[in-house]
Amino acid sequence: MDRSSHLPAYAYISPEKAQLYAEDTRKGFYGLSPAEKLWKDRQPFLERTGYTLRKRYYTDWTPSWIGKNVDPIFCEDSIMLNNYNVIDAIRCRDGMLVAIKTTRGDTDEIAIAKFLSSPDLINHPSNHCAPLIDLLPDPLGSSKMLMVTPYLRPFDDPEFGVVGEVLDFVFQTLQGLQFLHQCGVAHRDCASANIMMDGRSLYPQGHHPIRDHCSLDGVVELVPLSRIDHPVRYYFIDFGISTRFSENSSPLVLGKNGRDQDVPELSSDVPYDAYKVDIFVLGNVYDKEFIQKYHGLDFLQSLVGAMKQSVPGRRPTAQDTLKSLEEIQATLSSVLLRWRLRPRSETPPERILHDTVAAAREGIYHLKRLVT
Repeated sequence: MDRSSHLPAYAYISPEKAQLYAEDTRKGFYGLSPAEKLWKDRQPFLERTGYTLRKRYYTDWTPSWIGKNVDPIFCEDSIMLNNYNVIDAIRCRDGMLVAIKTTRGDTDEIAIAKFLSSPDLINHPSNHCAPLIDLLPDPLGSSKMLMVTPYLRPFDDPEFGVVGEVLDFVFQTLQGLQFLHQCGVAHRDCASANIMMDGRSLYPQGHHPIRDHCSLDGVVELVPLSRIDHPVRYYFIDFGISTRFSENSSPLVLGKNGRDQDVPELSSDVPYDAYKVDIFVLGNVYDKEFIQKYHGLDFLQSLVGAMKQSVPGRRPTAQDTLKSLEEIQATLSSVLLRWRLRPRSETPPERILHDTVAAAREGIYHLKRLVT
């Protein structure tokens, strides 16, 4: 039995079972999906332009578990893509982990992404739009382009732990929305799925881009650091239905697209204010992802209530909302910011256990601060 690798003992299987997996592999199990085959076809072009894909997508790829008594699930090259039109890659010149997305070349998404990543805007401290690193022609179709951005992960993975982390998320996203609106851009789809984060500070040793809770080899489950002590940065992504307005032009638009169908004014016939839609959608994110899920966030109720007014004209602007948040922040103690978030679904025994663990962790944190 080959045990020359770093895999844990439970990754190894009997020769008989290994033979069954080998047979499954020959029949197409663990093989590339149709979408993955397209990325395999793009791989030589991407390599020439400075981006390396995982070995699974190379023409000469041979499954690493063949000829070994190893369960394929513990082999990095068995890990498939989750999103068919986005793939992870490494930028050759500096080892940076990036995401490459296919998109139509004739959409406003590219124009808006280029504008927000222009030299005058990309380094602005309030710019929370995923930067466009590169824009490449898709070798498989003249009507498509490949957008290269930093690799980002869902904003709520790992889960939030303390009150201050939620407050930081609300501040950064409101700051980012204010910046967008000042630039004349309405996102129009700033729902939960389109807010991501740069989580590198939580995983200093890195993590696998698909099994993003595991080590780089996809095998060992990792314990992330806390956001309250290792801050992250949040970003808006996907400007597919966004609108850029010329200076002093009307912000009225039409359309019922968007992930958040709770917005009351969406219409294909009656024009509505795109900026006010952004306010409602982001307020709905705060409501559904935090207030409805956790105890102890009552201080956000009035802010969210104003953002979710059914009458668009009664909703505050992004600038006014951010100002209100800053006034709320000034009333909160530093002790409150480190309070554990208590899920509303938590049972009393779970609450006692988790409160005890959190108190112990905070005790260690303060002791370390005293020592240093």
